[in-house]
Amino acid sequence: MLKTTPKVGLPQLRVRASVASSPQKQYSPKTAEVKSGEEVHIAVLGANGYTGAEIVRLLANHPQFRIKVMTADRKAGEQFGSVFPHLITQDLPNLVAIKDADFSNVDAVFCCLPHGTTQEIIKGLRKQLKIVDLSADFRLRDINEYAEWYGHSHRAPELQQEAVYGLTEVLQGEIRNARLVANPGCYPTSIQLPLVPLIKAKLIKLSNIIIDAKSGVSGAGRGAKEANLYTEIAEGIHAYGIKGHRHVPEIEQGLSEVAESKVTISFTPNLICMKRGMQSTMFVEMAPGVTVSDLYQHLKSTYEGEEFVKLLHGSSVPHTRHVVGSNYCFMNVFEDRIPGRAIIISAIDNLVKGASGQAVQNLNLMMGLPENTGLQYQPLFP
Repeated sequence: MLKTTPKVGLPQLRVRASVASSPQKQYSPKTAEVKSGEEVHIAVLGANGYTGAEIVRLLANHPQFRIKVMTADRKAGEQFGSVFPHLITQDLPNLVAIKDADFSNVDAVFCCLPHGTTQEIIKGLRKQLKIVDLSADFRLRDINEYAEWYGHSHRAPELQQEAVYGLTEVLQGEIRNARLVANPGCYPTSIQLPLVPLIKAKLIKLSNIIIDAKSGVSGAGRGAKEANLYTEIAEGIHAYGIKGHRHVPEIEQGLSEVAESKVTISFTPNLICMKRGMQSTMFVEMAPGVTVSDLYQHLKSTYEGEEFVKLLHGSSVPHTRHVVGSNYCFMNVFEDRIPGRAIIISAIDNLVKGASGQAVQNLNLMMGLPENTGLQYQPLFP
């Protein structure tokens, strides 16, 4: 279980939000589909973390999203380029504390804040704003389950009822009509994209689903942690969260909903000494009479029209190095040496498709734009 994260500037935020929505302000947020060439004004909360910086990098190539507000309490008053020199060429506002943020000229918000801090902050924002939350605060629909896994009660249960889970390729229709989207976690994205269609089609059994997943160190966030020091993680692989990683209920929630029955998984995450990237290997038992070819063909037909989910050909194995820096998810299906079982492997960049890229993809849909807008970055290789 995670420890409860202290609240950050919440009373001041509510005051500022009420001022921002006062009658003196004439700006009206865009709540309908935006027109071609029309600017959408963006706020990035928690811009000094990895996912916040990745949002900024991706939006540098977006033709319509323009960043107007950036918050970072510990870096308030600094220029963004001084915190992230690789983005010094971007014309961006200075970082401010959340309590000083002015949302009066904003259409949409990316919340890149630590788990446990987002709920009350979002409650203080104007109801017209479109919000994509990259924390875990709104992913679990059952607030009692949230309290069990995150160690404190949910502080915005009324917003939880409104939140739409943002697994883009699976829930496009719901996302288009949403005001608040809970962006999925990186592990759940890499796992649900292959498994959801197969479970929905009843091609695999609901029992004995075993998942071995590996992530780059950026998945642990930018905060200083002893366990993530170079000398602690170099030249090794580190299993963690073995008995109960916080992404387990999120994964089981998605699989159980399409199965219309409780699905329980065996899941072990591992930390790899690399900056970014994620590979999930899933071991499944096929339904009677189903072959590996059936699994492959169903995934192929499911994602044939999707730009960012690609089923590889033949015996090609998805590798993290082939998706780095991109919003793609590569996957493939293999026959296990144990009769009746199959092995599915998927690879994503944990900071892009596993976080900020999917968040931009979701906001594109929410604003009535093509979901690939500003996201056609090709993978970096080598």
